[in-house]
Amino acid sequence: MSDYVKRYTLRQIVEHLCVMVLFILLAVTGFPQKFSEVSWSGWVIESLGGIDRSRWLHRSGGILFTVLVGFHLLTELFLVVSGRVRLSMVPKRKDFQDAVVMLRYYLGLSEEQARFDRYDYRQKFEYWGLILGSMVMIATGYILFYPLFVTLFLSGEVIPAAKMAHGSEGLLAFLVVITWHIFNAHLSPEVFPFDTSIFTGKISKERMEKEHPLEYARIPDDPGEEQSGADA
Repeated sequence: MSDYVKRYTLRQIVEHLCVMVLFILLAVTGFPQKFSEVSWSGWVIESLGGIDRSRWLHRSGGILFTVLVGFHLLTELFLVVSGRVRLSMVPKRKDFQDAVVMLRYYLGLSEEQARFDRYDYRQKFEYWGLILGSMVMIATGYILFYPLFVTLFLSGEVIPAAKMAHGSEGLLAFLVVITWHIFNAHLSPEVFPFDTSIFTGKISKERMEKEHPLEYARIPDDPGEEQSGADA
């Protein structure tokens, strides 16, 4: 019997890889424009081929990111409506209770640890933060892409507001990835030095039993059920 079980589908693996690549592209081409007065930004822009090339790469990355987000949401909606996945990524009352339980555990106020299902509260909050943040980035990005068209319907004050929101949300997303996601995926004691599950699609039964005991208990009952990102 295999010591590993399938956790992610090929589609999820590819989507995660695309998010990684596009996130890096958008950060590398976007931050030099946001912080143009800083010395390193000029070096980055010149390395990319100049400001026009940087803007072209940033906008192209934004369009591809829009397509990726749209594909993800439509696919998840189809899977949910067709009954092929459960809504295991939607936050529930238990997730907020789990957060309190784990906070008490981390502070040394209790020995009790929460028992998680397929996704824990950290993964759910991060996922929906990504989705909502993506909506802000996409909306403000297209406002900045077509400012003259937007001002045919909205006040001109929307443009600088969108610029501020776009840059601030981009910086916030970058900091969350560096401090929250990278730690949980690579530096936390449970997975150090690297969590390979999102790249291989598999997770060891030992780790699943420890980190996702409620899901582990269902394995004999539904071993072939597909689980998915927003499903989840």
